[in-house]
Amino acid sequence: MPDFVALDFETANRSPASACAVGMVRVRGNEITGREHFLIRPPAGHDEFTPFNVQLHGISRERVSRAPEWPEALERILNFAGDDIIVAHNAGFDAGVLVAATRACALPVPAVRYFCSLRLARRGYQLQSYRLPNAAREAGYELQNHHDPLEDAEACAAIVIDIARRMEAATLAELSKQTAVFIREIPAEDADALTALERKATF
Repeated sequence: MPDFVALDFETANRSPASACAVGMVRVRGNEITGREHFLIRPPAGHDEFTPFNVQLHGISRERVSRAPEWPEALERILNFAGDDIIVAHNAGFDAGVLVAATRACALPVPAVRYFCSLRLARRGYQLQSYRLPNAAREAGYELQNHHDPLEDAEACAAIVIDIARRMEAATLAELSKQTAVFIREIPAEDADALTALERKATF
């Protein structure tokens, strides 16, 4: 069964740079073997907490006041993920958060491979809605607290594990080939070449 890290970001507002929490789970075979989650102080200029987002996830400016800033958060994320492919539900969003928050801090954007469980669910299931709670339920995972980043990461992992089992895919590369859901890559960027506050993530 595939090895990977499932990840979910929550944001403070509509800016993709406004990461305020992350949840991650490490999958080996068909088992979750590691978990990590923590709050994040969004980069300056992207740190407004809008009522809509706070209502979704319950994270406020006060809750992140002692949380690590993005440079430390990015280091922790990359250390946890290692060389694994990162899987997320609507992975373009989460890839965009990683890129935008890194650019907002004028840091080099790391090369990261990612895979989308939303696209995978659309290939592997027949559902009226492919939102994370619905797709996770089809995979046998009942998501109790949607927008809790750790639970969302676990739900994402459950989808990939389930569809890989159904398709007898031993790796994400095999699963990608069978479903035509591509493994994509964020290309590394040099911090000196960035115009961090003017560019937007295009994922």
